[in-house]
Amino acid sequence: MTQVAIPATASRFPVTRDAYLYLPPAYRTSPRPLLPVLVLLHGQPGGPRDWINGGQIATLMDRFAAAHKGLAPVVVMPDATGSAFANPLCVDSRLGHSETYLTGDVPSWIKKTLQIDPDNSKWAVAGYSYGGTCALQLALRKPAVFPTFVDISGQDEPTLGSRARTVDEIFGGDEQAFRRFNPVDLLTTHSYPGSAGVFSVGRSDSVFLPQQKRVFEAAQRNGIKVTWRETPGAHNWQAWSAGLSDSLAWLAGRMGLVKQ
Repeated sequence: MTQVAIPATASRFPVTRDAYLYLPPAYRTSPRPLLPVLVLLHGQPGGPRDWINGGQIATLMDRFAAAHKGLAPVVVMPDATGSAFANPLCVDSRLGHSETYLTGDVPSWIKKTLQIDPDNSKWAVAGYSYGGTCALQLALRKPAVFPTFVDISGQDEPTLGSRARTVDEIFGGDEQAFRRFNPVDLLTTHSYPGSAGVFSVGRSDSVFLPQQKRVFEAAQRNGIKVTWRETPGAHNWQAWSAGLSDSLAWLAGRMGLVKQ
């Protein structure tokens, strides 16, 4: 695990916390294989360390690498919100250019700084709760950057608490502007022939399970190759860690680490 600063060069997003990296054993070999990249997003409230403390990401990825001759994705955990309680909705708005930071600054820094596979078709984005919603938004808004996604316990739309408040405060009352960022709307107006994803949720999560199901069904209707998973747990780390763990083999196939 390594702690790094990923500057908001293009976006000027108000990043206040360092990002974290997981580098698998294969990254330290010579010759070094070009490994794919997994960007992991935290929830809200929350921060980049949550995947380390709550998600035990190092243990999870070490276990995967041990079963695959040291091979695993390079995992990058950026500051997705700017501060613990900020809610930029994963869009470019007066709250900050979150989307540009996560799809521009972060990938650019990764390619300039790390020796990884620069082919974005081998990259994926994943997250839980707010981070799950954000992962889906980025995958639908920028499929060339993140053609693969794992949405764990996400919402059915980005929100400040209600559709009316969100549209009014973030989009200046422009409903059409909101629809250009809303996953369910994007899934009815755009096609994603190269994309694929997983929707995962705790089977005891009475609030987020029906929301996840709604978005999953919209993705199915769109024609995206999607998988549905229910894991033990509610809206907690039991479900979030299981959601990622259960998706790793599928991710490795999409990323070219293992044969599908």
